[in-house]
Amino acid sequence: MRLFIAIRLSDEMKKELTGTLHELKKAGVSGKYVPVQNLHLTLAFIGEMESAEPVKEALRGIKYKSFRLSLSELSAFGDILHAGVKGNQGLSAAARAVREALDSAGIPYDRKKFVPHITLVRKAGGNWKRVPAPKGEMTVDKISLMKSQIKDGKPVYTEVFSV
Repeated sequence: MRLFIAIRLSDEMKKELTGTLHELKKAGVSGKYVPVQNLHLTLAFIGEMESAEPVKEALRGIKYKSFRLSLSELSAFGDILHAGVKGNQGLSAAARAVREALDSAGIPYDRKKFVPHITLVRKAGGNWKRVPAPKGEMTVDKISLMKSQIKDGKPVYTEVFSV
């Protein structure tokens, strides 16, 4: 099963990002839009594992305090368009705690530098720079282990555990 650890977004945050997705479409931005129900902030991408149990066990021991998550500007990594997230100590500490727990348990994960963002459009084309940045804020008090599956040709993300 394909696994990742993420912050699931509040309904209010998803509503704000839905408005941004509509504005991007109106501006003629092409690409593969992320379905609203799949919007999230990844803390660690694990990939394929036989079982989620070792990851659940590793996550049981993490400690973090709830914190505020705030959206910032639209930007891109190559052809991946995303909503930025304002960095803060709470978010950095939570990401560090997750990654340290995975390291301690010997669970491999993508070790790219943590850059907080919410992917909106893959293979994006067109001028997105005139679309206003989304505004939104939420309190994070849960970190989720997510499973990614393809159903009817579409990715479906399901929470399998949370702390």
